[in-house]
Amino acid sequence: MRGWEKVMFAYLKGTLEYKNHEMAIVDVGGVGYRLTIPFSTYQLLPELGTVVKLNTYMAVREDNVSLFGFYSAEELRIFELLIGVSGIGPKLAVGVLSDITPAEFSLAVITDDVNRLTKISGIGKKMAQRMIIELKDKMKQEDVDDDSVAVASVHASKGDVEEAATALQVLGYSNKEALQMAGSVYQEGMSVEEIIKLALKSK
Repeated sequence: MRGWEKVMFAYLKGTLEYKNHEMAIVDVGGVGYRLTIPFSTYQLLPELGTVVKLNTYMAVREDNVSLFGFYSAEELRIFELLIGVSGIGPKLAVGVLSDITPAEFSLAVITDDVNRLTKISGIGKKMAQRMIIELKDKMKQEDVDDDSVAVASVHASKGDVEEAATALQVLGYSNKEALQMAGSVYQEGMSVEEIIKLALKSK
């Protein structure tokens, strides 16, 4: 038992009263909620006094209750995957998201890119390898529509398209949608990372 549980809040929507690169305070009905945030979320926050909606995760342990806020659902999803890794708590998970985008993280895990992961502050080689071991299978697509594969694989390297599609699925796209996105932008000689970036831009 890690002592951390996801409970109660899916998101908070209210007036942004305060923000810095690590924390935001959102007023919801006269109650100020303090949320720990990654730097990526801070960069996307609106001006003070503006209504904002943040996806949330409540971490509960014996001596503390903390709220974590994320501008995008993709950030929250990666955060939840990260805190499921042995040795990674919410604070470190937020730090990871401050240094790498969800798409880049997904790609690094799926392609066994230890070097990219070790560039993240607080992540050494052993931890990077552990993240890959514990998360790679969770990020792999499990049920692929054969017709979608055929469509996405025309004039393309099926392996590269499927790897890119797997990363897109981690961001919330369905198997069929991810494969169509990756296949539609693929051109001969493109890397998996290039496919992902162009696929996301096409949406």
